[in-house]
Amino acid sequence: MSQLGSNRAQTLVKTLKIKSTVTTLDLQSSTIGDKEALVLAEALKTNSTMTTWDLQNNSIGDNGSRALLEALKNNSTLTILDLWGNLIGANGALALFVGLKTNSALTTLDLWGNSIGNNGARALSETLNLNSTLATLDLPQNRIGDDGALALSEELSEAFTTNSTLNVLNLRRNSSGDSGALALSGALKTNSTLANLNLGYNLIGDIGALVMAEALEMNSSLATLNLPGNSI
Repeated sequence: MSQLGSNRAQTLVKTLKIKSTVTTLDLQSSTIGDKEALVLAEALKTNSTMTTWDLQNNSIGDNGSRALLEALKNNSTLTILDLWGNLIGANGALALFVGLKTNSALTTLDLWGNSIGNNGARALSETLNLNSTLATLDLPQNRIGDDGALALSEELSEAFTTNSTLNVLNLRRNSSGDSGALALSGALKTNSTLANLNLGYNLIGDIGALVMAEALEMNSSLATLNLPGNSI
């Protein structure tokens, strides 16, 4: 595991500001915290060539997420942002999703293994109602618990009725249960863009499977439904 550090981060940012050929920045497992994220976010504000940022398996928390928010507001080139395995909580997720309301470039966001919680789910719903580019969203293992999982499903189900770009949604290991499946099934009946939905290991039983099956009869877009590790 390499350590970036704030000084090296500043040097990297200076280089990225003048280097016009770099399109992918891979800094996974580099012990990046909020301080380094704040510095790196400055590069996004002025760089016009980078399309992919891989920041997975670091220690970026809510403050770092807020810095990325400010950068995403005006960035028009970044299409993939991978924040898998960081320390982003509800407040950080809220900030990040606010930035996505006006961002017109990002197509893939990976928040696997963070802790967006109940409030993060609500913020996400509002974002999906306004965002017109996000196509892939990964939210497995966000430690939201049973109540939060249900809220997440309900909030997303509302957004699905108006969102026309989201194509892949991964909600693996979020303990949504039959109630969460019921909330999502209502949205699937009217949504016409989602093609891949992962609900693996979500404590879904026969009732949840039944309502999902009924939704599929009316849905015209879903091509892949993953349900491994449930109790069907």
